[in-house]
Amino acid sequence: MDVQVGGFFGFILLVCVIYAIVKTVQSSASTGTKVVWTLVLLLLPLLGFILWLIFGPK
Repeated sequence: MDVQVGGFFGFILLVCVIYAIVKTVQSSASTGTKVVWTLVLLLLPLLGFILWLIFGPK
């Protein structure tokens, strides 16, 4: 299944993913956890962001 995101929604998703990566790197989680979350967010932006909102480091 190929999902393409573009235009305004794509920009909003990009901002959200960058925010999630910054918050993950700044969190007190272990280095391994930070690396895994960053990879998930980069490889699966939409699904990764949703998962990060639910399960991500607080």
